[in-house]
Amino acid sequence: MAVVRWALRSMVPGVSVESPITPCNFQGDVHRMPYTYEYPHPAVTTDIAIFTVIDDALKVLLIKRGEEPFKGEWALPGGFLKIDEGLDACARRELQEETGLEGVYLEQLYTYGAVNRDPRERILTVAYFALISLSGQQVQAGDDAAEALWFEVDALPALACDHDEILALATERLAAKMAYSTVGLQLMPDEFTLSKLMRVYELAGRKSLDKRNFRKWILGLNLLEETGRKWSGGPHRPALLYRVKDKSRVEIVRK
Repeated sequence: MAVVRWALRSMVPGVSVESPITPCNFQGDVHRMPYTYEYPHPAVTTDIAIFTVIDDALKVLLIKRGEEPFKGEWALPGGFLKIDEGLDACARRELQEETGLEGVYLEQLYTYGAVNRDPRERILTVAYFALISLSGQQVQAGDDAAEALWFEVDALPALACDHDEILALATERLAAKMAYSTVGLQLMPDEFTLSKLMRVYELAGRKSLDKRNFRKWILGLNLLEETGRKWSGGPHRPALLYRVKDKSRVEIVRK
C-alpha cells in the first residue's frame, strides 16, 4: 500500500495535522485534495476511431492536428480526461469539440500505454470505436483540430503517434462484431432498403455476403419494421424501405 502524506488542517476539514488521510477520515473536496501518493501519476486521454459509410465505402474520421506535438499530422479525434469526468463522457466531449458530431454509438476498444508513445509526458489512452449515420449531421473541425475529414479505411494518410495501431484494431474489431451482433444497424439512416443494409454489412464486415441468406438472417432477428414506403431510385423494381425498431440496442446474435 502506498505511503500517504500528512494533510494540512486548512486543506482537509476534520483531519488534524497529526493524522494521515485515509478513506475513513477524509471528508474534503476531491478538487482541493493534495497529492497523497509518492508515485507520479500518468495523464489519461481518450482517442476515438469513428466509422461511417459514404459513397459505397467504409470511412473513418481523422483530424489534422493544429498544435504540437504532431502539428499538421492526421490523427484520431481525442484529448485529455478531466479530473471529474468519466471515460465515456470524455470521449463524447472530445469528439463533439473536435468534429461537431454527437449522438454516436460508442464502445471501448483497448488501452494503450507504451512508455514513450507520446513525447509530452507519460500518457495512457483509452481507445474507442464509434459508429454513426451522417443523416442530418455535418463535420466541423474545432478546438485544437485544424481540419476534420473522412478517409477510406483502405486509403489512409500517415497517422500521428500510435494511431495507426489503434485504427487497425478498431477496423478489425468492427469487422468481427458484424458477424455476431447487430452493431451494423448503427450505421444506417432512418430508412433503408435491405440491399443497402447488406452492402453496409459487407463493407464494415470486410467480406461478401449471400443475398438470400443475409435477408433471411436479418429479418429473422425481428429488429426491423417496414415503413410502408418504397424506394424507386434504381433500375430495378421499387424496394421496400425498413427502419430499426430500437436503435438504442445492440444485440449479440449468431448467423
